[in-house]
Amino acid sequence: MNPAHIRNFSIIAHIDHGKSTLADRLLEITGTIEKRKMQEQVLDSMELERERGITIKMQPVRMSWRANNEEYILNLIDTPGHIDFSYEVSRSLKAVEGSILLVDATQGVQAQTLTTLNMAREAGLTIIPTVSKIDSPLARTDEVIAEVCQLLECSPEDVLKVSGRTGEGVEHLLNEVIRRVPAPSSPDVTDEFRSIIFDFQYSNHTGVIVYTRVMNGTVSRHNKVKFKIADKVFEPIEVGIFAPDNTPTDSISAGEIGYIVTGIKEPGIASVGDTIASLKDTLPPLAGYKSPRPVVWASLYPESQDDLALLRQALGRLRLSDSSFTYEEEASGTLGKGYRCGFLGMLHLEIITERLRREFNLNLVVTHPSITYSVELKNGKKMTVYSPSLFPDEHDVANVSEPIVTMKIITPPAYLSGLMKSLYDHEAEVIGTENFGDNRTMLTMRMPLRELMRNFFDEVKSVSSGYASISYDITENRPADVVRMDILVADEPVPAFARVVSRRRVEQDAETAVEKLYEIMPRELFTYKIQSKALGRIISSRSISGKKKDAAGTLSGGDITRKMKLREKQKEGRKRLKEHGTVTIPQDVFVKMMRAGE
Repeated sequence: MNPAHIRNFSIIAHIDHGKSTLADRLLEITGTIEKRKMQEQVLDSMELERERGITIKMQPVRMSWRANNEEYILNLIDTPGHIDFSYEVSRSLKAVEGSILLVDATQGVQAQTLTTLNMAREAGLTIIPTVSKIDSPLARTDEVIAEVCQLLECSPEDVLKVSGRTGEGVEHLLNEVIRRVPAPSSPDVTDEFRSIIFDFQYSNHTGVIVYTRVMNGTVSRHNKVKFKIADKVFEPIEVGIFAPDNTPTDSISAGEIGYIVTGIKEPGIASVGDTIASLKDTLPPLAGYKSPRPVVWASLYPESQDDLALLRQALGRLRLSDSSFTYEEEASGTLGKGYRCGFLGMLHLEIITERLRREFNLNLVVTHPSITYSVELKNGKKMTVYSPSLFPDEHDVANVSEPIVTMKIITPPAYLSGLMKSLYDHEAEVIGTENFGDNRTMLTMRMPLRELMRNFFDEVKSVSSGYASISYDITENRPADVVRMDILVADEPVPAFARVVSRRRVEQDAETAVEKLYEIMPRELFTYKIQSKALGRIISSRSISGKKKDAAGTLSGGDITRKMKLREKQKEGRKRLKEHGTVTIPQDVFVKMMRAGE
């Protein structure tokens, strides 16, 4: 295919601004998918994506479109909108030359719009500003176009108007993509095959399938190539394009986006950002991607230790399709062996654990999410703490530092007073305010990452009736006044419930945690306590009474001493059970304790 007739582009936007709906119309209008086979969210192939109405994985697709009496190939990559999946977006931007910046006509420019726009600008892409949902009765099309023009410093004529639902303006958008987005060019002057990996898929039958953007040359089936960084030679079993399903072709060439079936089933060889090149290529690898830095940590343990090997295999498989989470083996005295995992955010954590349950039928115990703390002990030793249960005791700690985020919130001014109260509760420091568009204000602030995880997103959405939007970046480490809080069940600490909390909130958090656990824990045959311990003392306590069952209740007639003897025997049994019995914590209790507001 002549590179001059290829256009590679992505759609970037805030969550729920209509990316997947617009992608559906593009596929329909270009005839990539027949109308009778059309369904909503065509590119969102994961069951979880359809359920939640969000895009989790980027998805490439190839379309054909005729313009100026010539046939063009359009390679689209549909990207996620939630901030937790911004690493997916950053990888997709490396494979394209242009981006459609989609802004909802009913909501206007949102905080995450700014983040994804900056990523596209840093990648040097051509931006096509587009306002979606213009058919909605709530659309403020002219006001939103003015906002976009202010943001991009462009004229209103440069901003396109589309409706993903009705298809209005979509044909014009396709023609503008061909007109505005530059044709792909090669960074190196060579005819040898070179391409960059931007994603993975794994098949039990054919092994790793790499998604790649070809920079130079051509690759065909059975042409020997190698991973430049891993230094591994392999022979492609199949090469092809996304139409939108994997469709085999004879070859893929410079400028094209496609896939290569490697046949490799060993973990750790293929990696996102590696260069695949012909054996004759002597140039250094292409510039890859920065490795994502996990910000939220949680331990995953199989409910049954018999499933440990399955959990290890499942994490390895998921790592191939989502390279942005990390895992390493660890052991706990009460929970057995498991894995300490790093995630890009709370939604990312929830999605990965849900996929493990659904796709691999695993019953998991998930510890309370935490962040990374840098701790200096009184004996001068320094340590990095990933797990709350490993946080040192209060009397051993000299000082602690924690990650701080710089955050932007865009909100209508009417909700500012309610937001300020939430910001104070979450230890936020407002460092700037400015008017943003028509009747909206943008707040810039700093806040501990620890507080961002404490249900902050939901609180802001609740206080602002859903009108506020948030984006953030981790910028620095600062001293923190935090302590470890343990939860004891029947006098035994449960590592999965341990957490690091602000000293000023320790009593409130202790009460809340004990009360929540008291509500969801099942009763046993004996009475036991749920307690919260911090600062070297018990702060909160509740008792769950044992089940009442009278062993002598079934006896009728005879001497009363018969019943008295049985009751004494039962009393002794209860006493022994209390001393030596254990409390079994069901799987759903761990899940409910992890989820806020449940």
